[in-house]
Amino acid sequence: MKTRQQRQAEMEWLAQAFRETPTIVLLNTQGLTVAKDWELRRRLEKANARFRVVKNTLARLAARGTPVERLSEHFRGMTAIALSKDDPVALMRALTEFARENAQVQFKAALVEGTVVEAPQIPAIATLPSRAELMSQIMFLVQAPTRALMSAITGVARNLVVVLGQIRDQKQQEAGS
Repeated sequence: MKTRQQRQAEMEWLAQAFRETPTIVLLNTQGLTVAKDWELRRRLEKANARFRVVKNTLARLAARGTPVERLSEHFRGMTAIALSKDDPVALMRALTEFARENAQVQFKAALVEGTVVEAPQIPAIATLPSRAELMSQIMFLVQAPTRALMSAITGVARNLVVVLGQIRDQKQQEAGS
Protein backbone atom coordinates (compact mmCIF):
# COMPACT_ATOMS: atom_id res chain seq x y z
CA MET A 1 0.00 0.00 0.00
CA LYS A 2 1.27 3.45 -0.88
CA THR A 3 2.07 6.00 1.77
CA ARG A 4 0.41 9.40 1.86
CA GLN A 5 3.59 10.98 0.43
CA GLN A 6 3.66 8.50 -2.46
CA ARG A 7 0.00 9.21 -3.26
CA GLN A 8 0.67 12.97 -3.08
CA ALA A 9 3.66 12.62 -5.43
CA GLU A 10 1.55 10.51 -7.81
CA MET A 11 -1.22 13.12 -7.80
CA GLU A 12 1.25 15.96 -8.45
CA TRP A 13 2.80 14.01 -11.34
CA LEU A 14 -0.65 13.37 -12.81
CA ALA A 15 -1.72 17.01 -12.42
CA GLN A 16 1.42 18.21 -14.18
CA ALA A 17 1.01 15.62 -16.95
CA PHE A 18 -2.66 16.58 -17.39
CA ARG A 19 -1.71 20.27 -17.74
CA GLU A 20 1.22 19.75 -20.11
CA THR A 21 0.12 16.87 -22.32
CA PRO A 22 -2.17 17.68 -25.26
CA THR A 23 -3.13 14.05 -26.01
CA ILE A 24 -4.42 11.73 -23.29
CA VAL A 25 -6.21 8.43 -23.85
CA LEU A 26 -8.08 6.57 -21.10
CA LEU A 27 -8.13 2.79 -21.40
CA ASN A 28 -9.39 -0.26 -19.61
CA THR A 29 -6.67 -2.93 -19.64
CA GLN A 30 -8.23 -5.32 -17.14
CA GLY A 31 -7.25 -8.92 -17.85
CA LEU A 32 -4.08 -8.02 -19.74
CA THR A 33 -1.17 -10.29 -18.86
CA VAL A 34 2.09 -8.83 -17.58
CA ALA A 35 3.84 -9.80 -20.83
CA LYS A 36 1.16 -8.06 -22.92
CA ASP A 37 1.32 -5.02 -20.61
CA TRP A 38 5.06 -4.73 -21.24
CA GLU A 39 4.51 -5.19 -24.98
CA LEU A 40 2.01 -2.30 -24.91
CA ARG A 41 4.49 -0.14 -22.99
CA ARG A 42 7.23 -0.87 -25.55
CA ARG A 43 4.94 0.00 -28.46
CA LEU A 44 3.92 3.24 -26.82
CA GLU A 45 7.55 4.05 -26.11
CA LYS A 46 8.23 3.72 -29.85
CA ALA A 47 5.34 6.13 -30.48
CA ASN A 48 6.98 8.58 -28.05
CA ALA A 49 4.20 8.15 -25.49
CA ARG A 50 3.95 7.27 -21.79
CA PHE A 51 1.65 4.72 -20.18
CA ARG A 52 0.50 4.43 -16.60
CA VAL A 53 -2.20 2.66 -14.63
CA VAL A 54 -3.83 5.18 -12.30
CA LYS A 55 -6.00 5.20 -9.24
CA ASN A 56 -9.31 6.79 -10.22
CA THR A 57 -9.64 8.92 -7.09
CA LEU A 58 -6.15 10.38 -7.52
CA ALA A 59 -6.75 10.94 -11.23
CA ARG A 60 -10.04 12.78 -10.59
CA LEU A 61 -8.33 14.98 -7.98
CA ALA A 62 -5.36 15.67 -10.28
CA ALA A 63 -7.70 16.50 -13.17
CA ARG A 64 -9.32 19.40 -11.33
CA GLY A 65 -8.56 22.66 -13.08
CA THR A 66 -7.03 20.95 -16.12
CA PRO A 67 -8.52 20.14 -19.54
CA VAL A 68 -8.72 16.48 -18.44
CA GLU A 69 -11.41 17.41 -15.93
CA ARG A 70 -13.92 16.91 -18.77
CA LEU A 71 -12.97 13.20 -18.76
CA SER A 72 -13.56 12.75 -15.01
CA GLU A 73 -16.68 10.67 -15.55
CA HIS A 74 -14.53 8.03 -17.30
CA PHE A 75 -12.31 7.47 -14.25
CA ARG A 76 -14.23 4.37 -13.18
CA GLY A 77 -13.17 0.75 -13.02
CA MET A 78 -9.70 -0.23 -14.18
CA THR A 79 -8.13 2.88 -15.73
CA ALA A 80 -4.85 3.31 -17.54
CA ILE A 81 -3.73 6.45 -19.31
CA ALA A 82 -1.56 6.90 -22.38
CA LEU A 83 -0.04 10.35 -22.80
CA SER A 84 1.73 11.92 -25.76
CA LYS A 85 3.18 15.38 -26.24
CA ASP A 86 3.93 14.61 -29.89
CA ASP A 87 1.79 13.34 -32.72
CA PRO A 88 -1.65 12.21 -31.49
CA VAL A 89 -2.15 10.02 -34.57
CA ALA A 90 0.95 7.94 -33.78
CA LEU A 91 -0.39 7.30 -30.26
CA MET A 92 -3.85 6.38 -31.57
CA ARG A 93 -2.34 4.04 -34.19
CA ALA A 94 -0.21 2.22 -31.62
CA LEU A 95 -3.16 1.84 -29.25
CA THR A 96 -5.64 0.82 -31.96
CA GLU A 97 -3.29 -1.83 -33.38
CA PHE A 98 -2.67 -3.23 -29.92
CA ALA A 99 -6.40 -3.19 -29.08
CA ARG A 100 -7.17 -5.13 -32.29
CA GLU A 101 -4.72 -7.82 -31.22
CA ASN A 102 -5.80 -7.84 -27.55
CA ALA A 103 -9.52 -7.80 -26.82
CA GLN A 104 -8.86 -6.95 -23.15
CA VAL A 105 -7.88 -3.39 -24.13
CA GLN A 106 -10.93 -1.15 -24.37
CA PHE A 107 -10.97 2.59 -25.02
CA LYS A 108 -12.86 4.79 -22.58
CA ALA A 109 -12.29 8.29 -23.98
CA ALA A 110 -9.53 10.65 -25.06
CA LEU A 111 -8.56 14.28 -25.02
CA VAL A 112 -6.86 15.35 -28.25
CA GLU A 113 -5.57 18.92 -28.45
CA GLY A 114 -8.29 20.04 -26.03
CA THR A 115 -11.14 18.15 -27.74
CA VAL A 116 -12.92 15.28 -25.99
CA VAL A 117 -13.05 12.18 -28.19
CA GLU A 118 -15.41 9.34 -27.27
CA ALA A 119 -14.27 5.71 -27.46
CA PRO A 120 -15.82 4.79 -30.86
CA GLN A 121 -14.06 7.72 -32.57
CA ILE A 122 -10.55 6.83 -31.39
CA PRO A 123 -9.85 4.16 -34.08
CA ALA A 124 -10.96 6.68 -36.73
CA ILE A 125 -8.24 9.09 -35.62
CA ALA A 126 -5.69 6.31 -36.12
CA THR A 127 -6.54 6.24 -39.84
CA LEU A 128 -5.64 9.92 -40.33
CA PRO A 129 -2.26 10.85 -41.76
CA SER A 130 0.36 11.67 -39.14
CA ARG A 131 1.55 15.21 -38.52
CA ALA A 132 4.74 14.53 -40.51
CA GLU A 133 2.73 13.15 -43.45
CA LEU A 134 0.43 16.18 -43.40
CA MET A 135 3.39 18.55 -43.33
CA SER A 136 4.97 16.83 -46.33
CA GLN A 137 1.66 17.00 -48.23
CA ILE A 138 1.34 20.70 -47.44
CA MET A 139 4.93 21.34 -48.53
CA PHE A 140 4.26 19.50 -51.78
CA LEU A 141 1.15 21.61 -52.40
CA VAL A 142 2.99 24.83 -51.58
CA GLN A 143 5.90 23.95 -53.86
CA ALA A 144 3.76 22.70 -56.77
CA PRO A 145 3.02 26.14 -58.33
CA THR A 146 6.69 27.12 -58.05
CA ARG A 147 7.76 23.88 -59.70
CA ALA A 148 5.25 24.41 -62.50
CA LEU A 149 6.49 27.98 -63.05
CA MET A 150 10.14 26.85 -63.10
CA SER A 151 9.27 24.09 -65.54
CA ALA A 152 7.51 26.59 -67.83
CA ILE A 153 10.43 29.04 -67.67
CA THR A 154 13.06 26.39 -68.33
CA GLY A 155 10.85 24.92 -71.06
CA VAL A 156 10.96 28.21 -73.00
CA ALA A 157 14.74 28.39 -72.73
CA ARG A 158 15.08 24.71 -73.67
CA ASN A 159 12.84 25.19 -76.72
CA LEU A 160 14.87 28.26 -77.77
CA VAL A 161 18.10 26.23 -77.57
CA VAL A 162 16.52 23.42 -79.64
CA VAL A 163 15.30 25.88 -82.32
CA LEU A 164 18.71 27.61 -82.47
CA GLY A 165 20.37 24.19 -82.81
CA GLN A 166 18.05 23.28 -85.69
CA ILE A 167 18.79 26.63 -87.42
CA ARG A 168 22.55 26.00 -86.99
CA ASP A 169 22.21 22.48 -88.43
CA GLN A 170 20.15 23.78 -91.35
CA LYS A 171 22.75 26.50 -92.13
CA GLN A 172 25.55 23.94 -91.95
CA GLN A 173 23.70 21.71 -94.41
CA GLU A 174 23.14 24.64 -96.79
CA ALA A 175 26.80 25.67 -96.51
CA GLY A 176 27.92 22.07 -97.08
CA SER A 177 25.75 21.60 -100.16
